[in-house]
Amino acid sequence: MEEKKKEKRRGMEEMKINVKVKPNSGREEVKKLNDKEFLVYLKKPAENNKANVELCKLLQRYFKRKVRIKSGFTSKNKIVEID
Repeated sequence: MEEKKKEKRRGMEEMKINVKVKPNSGREEVKKLNDKEFLVYLKKPAENNKANVELCKLLQRYFKRKVRIKSGFTSKNKIVEID
């Protein structure tokens, strides 16, 4: 609980974004559509969780913060939480 308070004081509070994923596209790219919506192109196919793993790694590099999928594990439309 105290960690959350420290994060908020530093201006690093949690953020949720909507992500539309394009798996098996042959490229890795993050396009910001607006403040809360992103389009992400992934090289990996959407099978055996490969695209989800690649999505998290790519978004962690983009935001330089911890990322996790909140909902939409089997959908192309996902809600991602950024810590």
